[in-house]
Amino acid sequence: MVKLLHLSDIHLGGGLAYGSINPATGLNTRLEDFVASLQRCIDLALDQAVDLVLFGGDAFPDATPPPRHQELFAQQFRRLADAGIPTVLLVGNHDQYGQGQEGNSLAIYRALGVAGFVVGDRLQTHWIETRSGPVQVTTLPWLNRSTLLAHQEAWGLDPEVLVQELLRRLDLALEGETRRLQPGIPAILLAHVMVDTARHGAERHLSLGKGLTVPLSLLARPAYQYVALGHVHCHQVLCREPLVIYPGSIERLDFGEEKEEKGCVLAEVTPTGASYEFWPLPTRTFHTIRLDLTPYPPQQVQAKLLEAIAKAPVAGSILRLIYRLRPDQLDCLDERALHQALASAFSYTIAPEVVSPERIRLPGLDPNRLEPLTALEQYLADRSDLAPLRNELLAAARQLLSEAADPLLEGNANGEEPDPASLAEGEEQQLPLF
Repeated sequence: MVKLLHLSDIHLGGGLAYGSINPATGLNTRLEDFVASLQRCIDLALDQAVDLVLFGGDAFPDATPPPRHQELFAQQFRRLADAGIPTVLLVGNHDQYGQGQEGNSLAIYRALGVAGFVVGDRLQTHWIETRSGPVQVTTLPWLNRSTLLAHQEAWGLDPEVLVQELLRRLDLALEGETRRLQPGIPAILLAHVMVDTARHGAERHLSLGKGLTVPLSLLARPAYQYVALGHVHCHQVLCREPLVIYPGSIERLDFGEEKEEKGCVLAEVTPTGASYEFWPLPTRTFHTIRLDLTPYPPQQVQAKLLEAIAKAPVAGSILRLIYRLRPDQLDCLDERALHQALASAFSYTIAPEVVSPERIRLPGLDPNRLEPLTALEQYLADRSDLAPLRNELLAAARQLLSEAADPLLEGNANGEEPDPASLAEGEEQQLPLF
């Protein structure tokens, strides 16, 4: 039996807009949150004396992380190397540079020859010796459509045909890997993929149009006892036999993940099957307060807002206050009091939405059926406040309409007669506007 830790989608350096600089460390406070979650995962691996660690991809938000972020990532994973725990680092879509054609952010660990570390940047089966015996790990990194588009035979093919061709080739390649597996030895598939049956979140939009959705049936092969996935940020079990699991990301990136529990997975794999346990992490809370204040009288608006804030988990949370109100309620708001009530939050935003009353069209005033002057007359008839200006407005309107109808009345800046050719050209340009 091999005991392993399965984590994925660290995104170290993501979501920094919600944090601020910690003057004691010089680091963004959200970066410190992500490092703390990663540290808890490594602590768990060491405390549980696991035989193997599988990372499912997406170490950073992109393939060119700042050196400080790389250092913080390496400091935690070095603890595994120091403890002699073999580790597989799979390349995800955010780890690839130039769609994978120009390397990735994890290849440095292979170049440096870090003991016990395997970088999975190609479809390949690795034989890994652990304290509890050997294990076979097939790595499947993120696949781009360009993997096939670069081939000349794909030129001119329909996009759907291309997808089916790539899936066919992937199926054949995985079948070839499974036939090389040795029976009686635990076998694991580690893949960074978008599975068709998974519940997706924000990560689907981040890779929209760049990746490939893979059928679950293509991955859930009897030759593997455990299929460790990465890419989807929401923890979920897609299949029981074999066990197919997304551990999810280890920290929330934005409010799209507000209600998702974050953590990692401990699994035990034998030649005949696997079992698992999800370990939740104490991550930073995201919370939304959403109110519609339009039904209330202006004098109740402030109290309703403060009441909602008092019921929310404000302290230490990343919070957003969103409320709708009418223009006549604005003067009753005390924004300073709202900021004071939210002061204990880790960070917060206030987003009011002023709802304008619906415009009511005057009876009989249909601009599609009335002449301009008739429409203006009806409008002025319902505006008693404009009665003193009625005659002047109508006279000005008649003058404008007369000038628009006869370009000869406009003359030109030099007092010369307008050129007939230019007039004809102007008429041609104006006709489509009427």
